[in-house]
Amino acid sequence: MGSHRLMSDGRPDPDELLKLANAEESPDHGGKLKIFLGYYSGVGKSFRMLDEGRRRHDRGEDVVIGALQPNVPPEIQPLLEGIKQIPELDVDGAKVMDIEAIKRRHPEVCLIDGLAYDNPPGCEHAHRWEDVNALLEAGISVITSINLVYIEEQSARVEAITGKHVTQTVPQKFILRADDIVVVDAPPDLLAASQSFEAKLSELREMALVLAADVIDRQLKAESSWGATERILVCITPRANAGPMIASGVRNTQRFHGELFAVSVTQPETTPEDQAALDHNLGLARQAGAKVVLLDGGDPAATILNFAREHGITQIFVGHSKRSGLLGRFSRGPIDRLIDEADDIDVRVFPN
Repeated sequence: MGSHRLMSDGRPDPDELLKLANAEESPDHGGKLKIFLGYYSGVGKSFRMLDEGRRRHDRGEDVVIGALQPNVPPEIQPLLEGIKQIPELDVDGAKVMDIEAIKRRHPEVCLIDGLAYDNPPGCEHAHRWEDVNALLEAGISVITSINLVYIEEQSARVEAITGKHVTQTVPQKFILRADDIVVVDAPPDLLAASQSFEAKLSELREMALVLAADVIDRQLKAESSWGATERILVCITPRANAGPMIASGVRNTQRFHGELFAVSVTQPETTPEDQAALDHNLGLARQAGAKVVLLDGGDPAATILNFAREHGITQIFVGHSKRSGLLGRFSRGPIDRLIDEADDIDVRVFPN
């Protein structure tokens, strides 16, 4: 079990944790599993998976393709050039990975798309994820992809949000064994949709991030006595839809036994109506157990970032509306600056 360099406040050094998360494959522990996790259809998780395979191949790693989903789109075709594809078997009209052929070839890395596929009756394994297990046990590293809706324990909640019903799933315990997990974000054209759709994407993204954090937390606990700790800062304004931001902050801090802060930057010429709304929102934060702090500063973005860095904040939650009034006259420009200057602090924007 390795040791990790600690920062002055006792937390693990971020550079050390990054090295841990990006550790190269070790022959002492069998194959490594990397998962590209999408939370909405069409976000490009298969493209990201195959692109990583191409880059590894170009660096000289022995990479093969074990399974592709049918009807590969044209933009993916160039990624397949030069990478050996192990032909799939035809079993009762269904495509099945040739596990024995892959084992004989014994590449360093096998790319497997469509993790949630079921195998037809008569195969050694009923599910493709069990095929992946067999390759990992044989010392072959696997890079694969899956959509959140196909994870058994997440499926019902995703269906309630999106209306998409699936019958083939992968148990979450398999996802949690991953050595590396990448959440593939929705493209800008999806994010530019209606506010109601944006809210759905935000909820799905949070589910995916929590699951990915579970994977990382498991890795850290296996390597050291330190677990992941979240310090979440919710920015409170009169017009902010504070309830969902605070609720999300509570869920995340409970999950990681972290801390929840709520701050408001004092603004001049606040109307009685705005002050009443602000007091109500701050009251919600206090009821949720957040540490409420009132900040003074002419530049809201800089004031919030200074506070965040001084208190080791890991995530900042802000509200955004097409109407005026964000962080008290906090327009789209300052939101961009907040995101750009936050460095390693994750900024989440909630629709108001």
